Amino acid sequence: MELGLPTWERDRDRDGVRTCSLAGDVLLRTGLSEQLELQVSATPWQRQSVRSADLPTQRQHGSGDTQIALKWAGPGSTERTAWALLASAVVARGDADFSEGRQYALALSVEQALGERWTAALYASHQRGDGERSTTWSPSLSLAATERLSLFIEAGLTHSRDAPDQRVAGAGITWMLRPRVQLDASFDAGLDADSPDLQVGTGLAVYFD
Repeated sequence: MELGLPTWERDRDRDGVRTCSLAGDVLLRTGLSEQLELQVSATPWQRQSVRSADLPTQRQHGSGDTQIALKWAGPGSTERTAWALLASAVVARGDADFSEGRQYALALSVEQALGERWTAALYASHQRGDGERSTTWSPSLSLAATERLSLFIEAGLTHSRDAPDQRVAGAGITWMLRPRVQLDASFDAGLDADSPDLQVGTGLAVYFD
């Protein structure tokens, strides 16, 4: 079980409208076989405020979409090189202010160990739904600083058919509080005017056997 504790995002568009969002995410993962994993994710609550110079602040709250996904660990993976595919779909829409409608996505993740402490990874996904489609590329590099503490840097590019591209970059930290409990924190900053200005997230992951 992975919990967002929570995620915060701030964005100011070209017209000076500032949007701040706060969301709590839940992800449940369980193994169906040695290579197949079932994932169910949801956003039970979200808060959003929109402020512009000429209008009073508007506030909304509600729940987001619920998704179901299957992750397949590809054959040929080793301790140094691993890859997996993830197929997902929205199975229940959230409140109108926070729903992206019916969405379907296919993602690929590849990891390569560069030594005893360094690992490089690439995440790529293609998403379609409600007449829209987008592709995201996200490389990252992580360092195992100690047996329990890891640091990482990441970047992301999202190309949408009917919207401007978005580019972000950031860093984060993961800490194994206990053998079955992990804490994490990360941030991403927008690299252009069309990307969210700042995204900050904290999380808790718990493994049940």
